[in-house]
Amino acid sequence: MQVGVVSRSFPGWTNVQIADYMKEHGFLTTELCLTATDSDYWRYNSTSDLSDLTDERFAEICSIYRQRGIQLVSLGVFTNLIEPDDAKRDGNLAYFKRHIELAGKNGIPCVSTECGFDPEKRGILTTFYQSAIDRIKDSLSILLAECDKWNVDIALETCVIDVIPSAKRARDILAQVGHPRLKILLDPANLIANSSEEDMFRYLSDKIAYFHGKDRHVNDTMGCAVGDGEIDWPLFLGLYHRYNEGVPFILEYVKPDNMCAIRDRVLEYDRQAVRA
Repeated sequence: MQVGVVSRSFPGWTNVQIADYMKEHGFLTTELCLTATDSDYWRYNSTSDLSDLTDERFAEICSIYRQRGIQLVSLGVFTNLIEPDDAKRDGNLAYFKRHIELAGKNGIPCVSTECGFDPEKRGILTTFYQSAIDRIKDSLSILLAECDKWNVDIALETCVIDVIPSAKRARDILAQVGHPRLKILLDPANLIANSSEEDMFRYLSDKIAYFHGKDRHVNDTMGCAVGDGEIDWPLFLGLYHRYNEGVPFILEYVKPDNMCAIRDRVLEYDRQAVRA
């Protein structure tokens, strides 16, 4: 099993430093987020000014990783798709569309995002749940039309503390949107409180673009590193091999001082899964 790591695990590093470390330590797949000191554009649940990020500069960034044998699985966006203010939502969508274009021009197969949220009322509230669902369906439909132009998929990451909090609800959104380019970024830590390991694969296995590798205690708000929470990893990885063999598995919530040890945990769980 090959284990990758998200590029935003290296705060304060340049792209060359990040790519060199990945190559040296055997992390040969990544979700590329523009968080390096020489490409500082990524803003979680928000946007940034991309006006000086030229096609040429982004192609250079991609080459830094590919020249070292690192597969770019996805370009991370993670902006707010349920923003209720039309003008702000338009800005978010324009930012997202530029990422789609960059991915398409550089052969990155998908762009990834969460649903988005209002920090003051994150999660499901009856006062705005239906409007948020309608909003994200509309946002996705607009973006998927752009994806058709550039031959790029959207990998949607859902979460128990967001507006699509379970594997079953994620499957329903996929059906309602009804577009073949809408896929799932499956982060088991984000669903474990509402969905069993088996249900994640039951509802979503045929739509998974790639996996995030992190963990969570069932009643914790925040996630944690693989093995520090309550996911049954030998069970999960057994299901991975049964339904999604070879799909990229990319660590999250790790840093350079622990990512190799966490990767080794994953490989040990994987050995247990194979034996089972």
